[in-house]
Amino acid sequence: IAIPSNVKLKCISWNKDQGFIACGGEDGLLKVLKLETQTGSVQVVTWNEQYQKLTTSDQNGLIIVWMLYKGSWYEEMINNRNKSVVRSMSWNADGQKICIVYEDGAVIVGSVDGNRIWGKDLKGVQLCHVAWSADSKILLFGMANGEIHIYDNQGNFIMKMKLKCLVNVTGAISIAGIHWYHGTEGYVEPDCPCLAICFDNGRCQIMKHENDQNPVLIDTGMYVVSIQWNQTGSVLAVAGSQRVVTQDKDVNTVQFYTPFGEWGYCSNTVVYAYTRPDRPEYCVVFWDTKNNEKYVKYVKSIISITTCGDFCILATKADESHPQFVLVLCNSIGTPLDPKYIDIVPLFVTMTKTHVIAASKEAFYIWQYRVAKKLTALEINQITRPRKEGRESRLAIMDNSGVLVFFDLDARVTDSTGQQVIGELLKLERKDVWDMKWAKDNPDLFAMMEKTRMYVFRNLDPEEPIQTSGYICNFEDLEIKSVLLDEILKNPEHPNKDYIINFEIRSLRDSRALIEKVGIEDASQFIEDNPHPRLWRLLAEAALQKLDLYTAEQAFVRCKDYQGIKFVKRLGNLQSESMKQAEVVAYFGRFEEAERMYLDMDRRDLAIGLRLKLGDWFRVLQLLKTGSGDADDSLLEQAHSAIGDYFADRQKWLNAVQYYVQGRNQERLAECYFMLEDYAGLENLVSSLPENHKLLPEIAQMFESVGMCEQAVTAFLKCNQPKAAVDTCIHLNQWNKAVELAKSHSMKEIGSLLARYASHLLEKNKTLDAIELYRKASYFFDAAKLMFKIADEEAKKGSKPLRVKKLYVLSALLIEQYHEQMKNAQRGKVKGKSSEATSALAGLLEEEVLSPTSRFTDNAWRGAEAYHFFILAQRQLYEGYVDTALKTALHLRDYEDIIPAVEIYSLLALCACASRAFGTCSKAFIKLESLETLSSEQKQQYEDLALEIFTKHTPKDNRKSELDSLLEGGEGKLPTCVATGSPITEYQFWMCTVCKHCVLAQEISNYNFCPLCHSSVG
Repeated sequence: IAIPSNVKLKCISWNKDQGFIACGGEDGLLKVLKLETQTGSVQVVTWNEQYQKLTTSDQNGLIIVWMLYKGSWYEEMINNRNKSVVRSMSWNADGQKICIVYEDGAVIVGSVDGNRIWGKDLKGVQLCHVAWSADSKILLFGMANGEIHIYDNQGNFIMKMKLKCLVNVTGAISIAGIHWYHGTEGYVEPDCPCLAICFDNGRCQIMKHENDQNPVLIDTGMYVVSIQWNQTGSVLAVAGSQRVVTQDKDVNTVQFYTPFGEWGYCSNTVVYAYTRPDRPEYCVVFWDTKNNEKYVKYVKSIISITTCGDFCILATKADESHPQFVLVLCNSIGTPLDPKYIDIVPLFVTMTKTHVIAASKEAFYIWQYRVAKKLTALEINQITRPRKEGRESRLAIMDNSGVLVFFDLDARVTDSTGQQVIGELLKLERKDVWDMKWAKDNPDLFAMMEKTRMYVFRNLDPEEPIQTSGYICNFEDLEIKSVLLDEILKNPEHPNKDYIINFEIRSLRDSRALIEKVGIEDASQFIEDNPHPRLWRLLAEAALQKLDLYTAEQAFVRCKDYQGIKFVKRLGNLQSESMKQAEVVAYFGRFEEAERMYLDMDRRDLAIGLRLKLGDWFRVLQLLKTGSGDADDSLLEQAHSAIGDYFADRQKWLNAVQYYVQGRNQERLAECYFMLEDYAGLENLVSSLPENHKLLPEIAQMFESVGMCEQAVTAFLKCNQPKAAVDTCIHLNQWNKAVELAKSHSMKEIGSLLARYASHLLEKNKTLDAIELYRKASYFFDAAKLMFKIADEEAKKGSKPLRVKKLYVLSALLIEQYHEQMKNAQRGKVKGKSSEATSALAGLLEEEVLSPTSRFTDNAWRGAEAYHFFILAQRQLYEGYVDTALKTALHLRDYEDIIPAVEIYSLLALCACASRAFGTCSKAFIKLESLETLSSEQKQQYEDLALEIFTKHTPKDNRKSELDSLLEGGEGKLPTCVATGSPITEYQFWMCTVCKHCVLAQEISNYNFCPLCHSSVG
């Protein structure tokens, strides 16, 4: 930027947000625009970026705050203390406060609207610098003698800062700059250094905070005048001058210091790291330049990125609290493959195809890493003697100042003393170099970046430079791939393929030009003089285009392309020139043109063969259908199946089904039906398949996985796998089907399996599940035993009588089903085996007698009857039918083994008392008083109650004759109506078909279901 009249500049400030640069100098110069108001030399300039204000001060102490209004700068506020000159000014992070320090020790803090907040005179000190902390709680004051004092934001002294960078420094020094980055654009990592202090002698220290005990110490080696952080706090610029010894003069220099800017290139992937204000971690991007896809990983405390081949190494800190470091091996899409924890600081990391080497200043670490090979096994069929590449004997060394030199490790030279030494520093030296890379396939070639030019060297001789600022990714096959990282990092979230540039080196450009303009023979001689596999391949391809098969073969031999040699041999065996031309066109990938040439020659078979090789099945099918009808059926089916695969791979199952049907690909068709949940289609497929087809078990498993037992069984039976069918039934809890299958296929292990599963359920207290299991498997007797057990337990607990009745009804129904099963089994026996059936029945009866629940098999309904009458009597009593209630209650005397006697006789006494049948009531009290289960207190209570009743009423029944039949009991007892509890004396009555209990004929019309077992009356 030109300064008018060569006026000397005194200060400069950059508004990073809007891009303004303000510089101040002598004679009132302020270069944003010419301001006439400043009369003295402008000495301090600072921006308030949040409020877009510019603050300036001149040698007379005049302070002016400028504001931008409609494109012009105007004075907003003017202040002059008239006592001393302003040495430094600083706005805080949010732009609300400004701190101004004067040379005489005066400090003023004001607000953005011009009000003074506080002022203070620091006696006996000469101030020259001021800086705010990011949180605006701390102020740093730099003194003329080089000390830095720490104050709080109210002007109270806290302490002096320890300046470790000045250890062993003698003589007068002054502060060149203090800059505290405020974190407005985020930090490069959590707890990173952001306070930079530099002195004129070049000593610099970078700190995490004002009291950091372990600052980063730098000796810049130059006279420093200013320092500045960039807008993200990732780069520190130090400006000053250096003495050039050879020229005996000072040269202005800017040095940039950063822990950042790591990148790498592996397997067509550019890896780069950057920071985002909203995240504390580094954002590492793996950008696949071939497919233009990016994969983002967030990594804490990244130190470096190193790449080789298809892999990269991310070096990071393990943890803030941990002194360890981690080397993470990643593939080209950022997937971590293998982390390695190390105890040294990996300041330098490099990797080869087999090893990773990390080094600190004192030690190094070598890791032989292993990754999954693409080929699972390689046959060793040739052994060659190892040889050393020329490049391995030559080192390129680049120092911090960008000087590149080369060292030959194998050279033997004589030193000044006449001694022979190994190793020689080569004469080539380049300056201002910031990137270099050896060619992968030629030890004499390397590329380097010098300022904004790229040089390619062959045998240490440079070619003409190429103008570019790209970072070199890869140098191979006489082509250099570079990436414009500076452009990418302007918008790192959206990298553009335009920023990847490929350069051809001169020999490749010249060879191509020779082939095109001069001819193959002259080009061949040039390539002979400058041999390289890429150039021979170029020549071979050009010779093929002209059908010069001899030259093409020779060139392919020179570049060791065996496939190319074979291709030329095959071309030589062809008679037709047009056929050769078509093959060459296909070889160069111009497939449309090659196909057209084949069809013009009426060789549809070759066109189809070409498309087959390419896997273009849509075109294969099209060519087959456009033929004259002689299409190969097997090829048609293959094409349909391949197109079906195309749609299936993209999960377009409906389209795939259409092609699989035409291609008769039953395996993939079954998969598609399953994915579409088209189970009807799967069933049809099962019926269309022949018996014992290999696909049937797979389809059966598909049905099983979705719980379709019947269909799975059908499929298993069709392929003769009854055991698998039974296992499926068991797995899907269809035990009745399992038992049926086991019986029909004479499988013996079903019973033991059932018992084992039932015992497993019982161990987990899942009794009802075990009952359901037995019931589904038609083991009704076992189910009934468990159900009776539950009913008994509920009765003992004193559960609701209705619930207990229901449990006993269920138990009895299971016993009825068991009896029905036995009858059916006997009916199914052949008459000639009746004796066998009788003995089986006898054995079963014997088992029942031995069983503890055999009391229920003959009279399974006793429990249900007991609780039915118990509930009925109480209902009748509460509804006021006291006589009927008494008749019902009298039946309960037969069920003392089921209902506790105290409950039976208490109810009987109550009903008798209500019915004024005091004789029956008296007998009930006698029974209650004689019960051994009652305590003496309870018996006494019954006695007292009986005394109270029978002192008023004689213990006689008024209607004795009506109760006689009920009281007598015995074998000749009349059947009882389960609806009313009364004896049935009539000949006409209704009997339940399930539980075989009776109801009076006139009563049954009031019911739709049996009062006892609840089965339908109809």
